[in-house]
Amino acid sequence: MTVTLAKETTSWSPASPAERARRSRRRARTVSLLFVFPALLLLGALVVYPVLFSVGRSFFDASGTRFVGADNYTEMFRDPATLKAVRNTAIWVVVAPTLLTGVGLVLAVLVEKVRWATAFKLLLFMPMAVSFLAAGIIFRLAYDEDPSKGVLNAAVVSVHDAFEGTSVYPTARARNGQGLAASPDGSYRTSSPVSPGGSVTLGLVGVAPDDIPGGARSAFAAAGRKAGPDEVTGVAYLDFTPGGGGRQGKVDRRESGLPKMHVEAITDDGRTAARTTTAADGSFILSGLTAGSYTVELPASNFAQPYQGISWLGPALVTPAIIGAYLWIWSGFAMVLIGAGLAALPRDALEAARMDGANEWQIFRRITVPLLAPVLTVVFVTLVINVMKVFDLVYIIAPGPVQEDATVLATQMWLVSFGGGNNQGLGSALGVLLLVLVIPAMAFNVRRFRRSQR
Repeated sequence: MTVTLAKETTSWSPASPAERARRSRRRARTVSLLFVFPALLLLGALVVYPVLFSVGRSFFDASGTRFVGADNYTEMFRDPATLKAVRNTAIWVVVAPTLLTGVGLVLAVLVEKVRWATAFKLLLFMPMAVSFLAAGIIFRLAYDEDPSKGVLNAAVVSVHDAFEGTSVYPTARARNGQGLAASPDGSYRTSSPVSPGGSVTLGLVGVAPDDIPGGARSAFAAAGRKAGPDEVTGVAYLDFTPGGGGRQGKVDRRESGLPKMHVEAITDDGRTAARTTTAADGSFILSGLTAGSYTVELPASNFAQPYQGISWLGPALVTPAIIGAYLWIWSGFAMVLIGAGLAALPRDALEAARMDGANEWQIFRRITVPLLAPVLTVVFVTLVINVMKVFDLVYIIAPGPVQEDATVLATQMWLVSFGGGNNQGLGSALGVLLLVLVIPAMAFNVRRFRRSQR
């Protein structure tokens, strides 16, 4: 019998190019996912989970145990403080990005034309290195209402006093029953009328010896001066004798005159017949008077309180003041981005416009700005997203009494949740509202980036 053994043979054929490409892509995708996984894990833990938790928490009450549905959202728009926060946020969104984009454009164009452009850019960009906390403290001090502390009010007071002047005796007052009566407008008038040829003594107290202007002399000799037939003479003096002694209502030898004080003669019908200013010894002469009786007046301007400047952090100006601090920080950012776009502009178009006779303003308005429109849009939208989240500056700069007048959605969310309200349900609803407002701007920016890449 014959046995035939058949040897089995296996054939191997190499993979096709398409299969190898699919395997390579699958392997690359797996490696990419392994590298991206830690970032996705952090993104999920720090962004996705808090967002989803806040959305769910917004449907529960303050304690988090009772489901209240959309009550937090309806309460949010009934609360006056929240409505004010929405209004202030709208002001921020409209004003701050517009001003910053405009300022950044102007600075970018101007800096390009100076010799030390890099140094100027560095100086303008340096505030970006300062934290919002430090910037808030800086501007809180700069906006202080006391001119001796706040640099802005110190400058405002200096300019005001240079043009308007200031009173010399803001603390002066008349003694009761010594011939001077206070008027409702803050001035002082003689209790008894005086006729031409007569004289008066106007004694005041409340002025510290150190506050008397330099060069003041004793008023004793001036008190006995005689008046002419059409004059009223007198002396304004400090009715206080250093070291004690002296008589009230009488000019003693060691009592000082009050120089630079305005004095007026008032007729019976309220007209000013004559005015003058006291001399170094406090003496004055009101001349050119006709027959009749007059009242000698020390106008209220002699006793006006010094100008204290502007209440930058008051209810009316606190939001513009904080926006000003924000401009100081972010103007360098806008300038650098717009400057980068400006550097990429085709120079042949600008040179052609100059050769055609266009001036610099026409070139800026009709060529530079239209060509920079994509960059300006990106800067504007980026700043819109940023101002919606502003928190540090508002919380630090705005004093407690006006915190509610300056509040924005981010600060209101914190105040409601942790700053005394202890209502995390309503605070979560505010956070969801803020997220909803930011998403359109973010989507617009992402779409523009994708379009520019294509």
